[in-house]
Amino acid sequence: MESLTAPLSAAFSAIFPRSPRMALDKEGDALLDKEAEAIKSEFRVEGMTCGACVKSIEDGLRSQPGIYSIQVALLAERAVVEYDPVLWTDDKIAEVCPVLVHMTPLTVFQEISDMGFDATVIPAAATSTLALRVFGMTCGSCVATIEKQVAALPGVLSIAVSLPTERAQIEYNRALVNPREIVECVEDCGFDAVLADDNDATQMQSLTKTKEIQEWRRRFWTSFSFAVPVFFIGMVAMHIPFLMPIVGYRLCTGIYLGDLLVFLLTIPVQFWIARKFYHNAWKAVKHGSATMDVLVMLGTTSAFIYSFLAMFFAMFNSNPDFRPAVFFDTSTMLITFVSLGRYLENLAKGKTSAALTDLMALAPSMATIYTDAPACTVEKKIATELVQVGDTVKIVPGDKIPADGTLLKGTSTVDESAVTGEPVPALKQVGDSVIGGTVNGLGTFDMLVTRAGKDTALAQIVKLVEEAQTSKAPIQAFADKVAGYFVPTIILLALVTFLVWLIISHLINPESLPKLFTAPGETKLAVCLKLCISVVVVACPCALGLSTPTAIMVGTGVGAQNGILIKGGRALEASKDVRVVVLDKTGTVTEGKLTLVDLVWCGDDSDSLEGLAADGQTTKRDVLSMVSVAEARSEHPLARAIAHYGKETLGPHAEPTIESFESVTGLGVKARMTLSSNVGRTIYVGSAAFISDSPLPSKLVQFTDRETSKGRTVVYASVGKLPILAVSMSDIPKPSSYAS
Repeated sequence: MESLTAPLSAAFSAIFPRSPRMALDKEGDALLDKEAEAIKSEFRVEGMTCGACVKSIEDGLRSQPGIYSIQVALLAERAVVEYDPVLWTDDKIAEVCPVLVHMTPLTVFQEISDMGFDATVIPAAATSTLALRVFGMTCGSCVATIEKQVAALPGVLSIAVSLPTERAQIEYNRALVNPREIVECVEDCGFDAVLADDNDATQMQSLTKTKEIQEWRRRFWTSFSFAVPVFFIGMVAMHIPFLMPIVGYRLCTGIYLGDLLVFLLTIPVQFWIARKFYHNAWKAVKHGSATMDVLVMLGTTSAFIYSFLAMFFAMFNSNPDFRPAVFFDTSTMLITFVSLGRYLENLAKGKTSAALTDLMALAPSMATIYTDAPACTVEKKIATELVQVGDTVKIVPGDKIPADGTLLKGTSTVDESAVTGEPVPALKQVGDSVIGGTVNGLGTFDMLVTRAGKDTALAQIVKLVEEAQTSKAPIQAFADKVAGYFVPTIILLALVTFLVWLIISHLINPESLPKLFTAPGETKLAVCLKLCISVVVVACPCALGLSTPTAIMVGTGVGAQNGILIKGGRALEASKDVRVVVLDKTGTVTEGKLTLVDLVWCGDDSDSLEGLAADGQTTKRDVLSMVSVAEARSEHPLARAIAHYGKETLGPHAEPTIESFESVTGLGVKARMTLSSNVGRTIYVGSAAFISDSPLPSKLVQFTDRETSKGRTVVYASVGKLPILAVSMSDIPKPSSYAS
């Protein structure tokens, strides 16, 4: 392998001599001098299947001058490269000279692509790429007008407009210009422009492995359609009496109909369906590394070539009835099973990123802004991506909040459970902060956007989870290193197996050999080759390379779904030594929904619901019924818990009729009801200040102190402003929390 890369390394060394400052540490990463300025870029790398692929990329780039460090994440398909900008650039239009005869800056992503993987640059935080659909263009003049006007905007780095596809790709500096200004500029030119949303769609597609899943599913079913008849003809038909004469029909010396059919059916599988394996295997070998694709192609190609040669030489055999031993089915079945494995692998990879895709999906698609702030009379609906800092946004009941901001007008409750894990909606008043991606309750308010786009809290959480999933645990680095040596070791063992059995088969008595060697139609060379191929095809480093990153992605993903952000594999690996965990919120170890756990009545201490309440006129049953019916009208989680308790406790009964209902945000609900006895009552349910104009009775105060000391939430009820009842609610722990 080294002989393949020696000329390339020598050429690099001659043209780009290694800088004295590039001393390497134990891991092979360059130790930077403090004065040296390096650039760190992130790349999306597709096509990796195992730890050997990771090691191939890391070793391939580490060996190049100007590469200071490289970290590759298998499941996340990310690579972070720190490099010298004098020798390397991540610019997509930079040229790479394969024979290195010019001092042209090299592209990192091109170098990765040359290794057999698809690499694309992920834009840095300071720059972004905007994809637009532009409607109304009719000629090249329209394209030139858009490009000229948009390029003139400060902060626009590049623009490319395509007339046939009606698309525009703009690269810009987020600190100087925002997407809405670019869209408005296009519209001012007389064209309609909407976001193509390519970036988020590409990221979501990358996370869910949509493209890879579709590709490998297609490859599997295509190869399967060939593998079934190959297996049937080669292994089954010969044992069916009425098919034996057909598959055993001799066309000429050494050539039988069944063998010929199997050969013809194997050709498209070996050289069409498996062409991706050949392509990747050649790229890997060319760069002096051996991946799973190399093993697959060695095994299948050896089986195919041997079978073909066996048929070819059989035509010249002196025995006209001689039938060669072929195993084309080994080639087709192996490619089919490997394709199935790749399909299932990508399916599993997509599911491990479910937590991240769920977080990304929290952001709404549209937002309503005021175009005449601060007057706030003219509204306009725009895409969430076009919301910018300083906008005044209108939020109505049930809306998802499009960005982080501060309330300017109105009050409401906001469900922040998806972001913070808190099950109880938070009361928001003027001056309070709101988080993008959370859900508004029943109130309407105006907010001033303080952080938008990739700067919101939700975007930062997504970034944190993504970084955690791309980071390597120390044990993973070791697994990748072992996987890198695994493939060459397997190839060596296969060759040793072949040579040892070949020698043994010629030295000892044939009767002492395993029955495998004495099977009809088998030769010693064929059996030894089969044993050699068996060693190759049964060995797979994927489990070794995938186990640790899969554990990290699943662990961080499940953690994010349960409100725990785990920052990387190192933290996850260190958790085995953790003995005490301190949690600052509910929803993580609790069910995430409130349950009524206790209640106290004013006046009568008995548990009977038939007794009179504190007003001396209404029974406890009627009070609980009114409270339950009133709370059933509210969407608040506290109200739902009380309504559920009332329904469970009272069972089927004649419910009071509601004449009027009012919900006061942040305080409670008020309802005028008529009981079954035609007696009218006004019920208040909510905070202490809301249900009574006077201080609470001492009994309710003592109950409140006791319950709040346990971390429970207390809600009060009164009839006509006379305190009657207090209930406490708690978010109970999950059953799994007790076990842990």
